[in-house]
Amino acid sequence: MKKQLKNKAIAIFEGKQIRRHWDEEKELWYFSVVDVVGVLSASDNPRKYWNKLAERLRNEGSEVVTRCHQLKMRASDGKYYLTDVADTEAMLRLIQSIPSPNAEPFKLWLARVGYERLEETADPELAINRALKTYLQKGYSREWINQRLKSIEIRKELTDEWENRGVKEGLEFAILTNEITKAWTGMTTKEYKKLKDLKKENLRDNMTNLELVLNMLAETATTEISQKREPKDFDENKAVAREGGSIAGNARKEIELKTGKKAVGKYNFKKLQEQKKLKSK
Repeated sequence: MKKQLKNKAIAIFEGKQIRRHWDEEKELWYFSVVDVVGVLSASDNPRKYWNKLAERLRNEGSEVVTRCHQLKMRASDGKYYLTDVADTEAMLRLIQSIPSPNAEPFKLWLARVGYERLEETADPELAINRALKTYLQKGYSREWINQRLKSIEIRKELTDEWENRGVKEGLEFAILTNEITKAWTGMTTKEYKKLKDLKKENLRDNMTNLELVLNMLAETATTEISQKREPKDFDENKAVAREGGSIAGNARKEIELKTGKKAVGKYNFKKLQEQKKLKSK
């Protein structure tokens, strides 16, 4: 069963993370069985619970277990491991085997999540509108949101280019992103997040307008150079990432020279807006 290993995502059910993967060819969501079992069973060891449940279902002659497959998904240590997954239909059947007060709410959630993705496949504008609504609810301005949505498009173009050059999603993507970040900010991604006092929060969601623009310049330049240079191996891709990032790095230094202010700082867009409001009072 061949599947494209992209479009991985995390869904949230009542604060709990559910790993999932969208199969472009079959137009189906595949959900991590262990994650779902963990949410429904409240077990301290969801993997062990699933192993026992799978054994019982096999002995009962249930077809649910045979409907499960394995895909590589990212674990808490950042590495990718094969894990059991099931599509929405198989998962709905599996839920019936787990006594849980969350069973019915989870079924409704599962159906809604799958339906939204099918809608978005037919009409990508729906995904953009949902993202817009989410950012507005979080207090971002439309100006910032427009920049953020554009940054998502630019990032996708870059990752598509990396895939075309044989770069592997996950660790290798992270290494190249770190090279770009270091080249334009003078900091690693980890140092950049530490500057903004971030832990699990998305770094781009905590950038100012100027930071987003410079990051987009870095990623766009990297994409353009890669398409021209056609790097053959990972080391060549790293060199291209540094060159692309350096273009934005030079722009950052020029802006800082002209304005006398740091272009990269600890504040995010919302905090700067709050500061402006306080000063205007």
